[in-house]
Amino acid sequence: MHVSEPARPIQGKSIAAFSNRSPYKAYRSPFGPQYTIERNFHGITARHLVKYGTLAAGFGGVAGFFALFFFAEVPKVRDDIMMRTPLGPFFKKEVAPEDNPF
Repeated sequence: MHVSEPARPIQGKSIAAFSNRSPYKAYRSPFGPQYTIERNFHGITARHLVKYGTLAAGFGGVAGFFALFFFAEVPKVRDDIMMRTPLGPFFKKEVAPEDNPF
């Protein structure tokens, strides 16, 4: 005979996690620790925004720097952007007269 296991609770968030909360305040004992809950929007606090915003800005800066040097050989990028940097002479392209088809 097969004995079935008791039903296990579903892991993760339920629909109730995203529903409107009740307006009542939980009881706070006057003898317990006096703490405050940080302001949040669905669990996202200002501390989270600063942390992940700084991380995203760092990755964005590195990605922009990579893209700039990746596309540095495109003539429009080379002439309009790269020639105006301190490394401008490095990006100057001169074609020898014998290699120019025109």
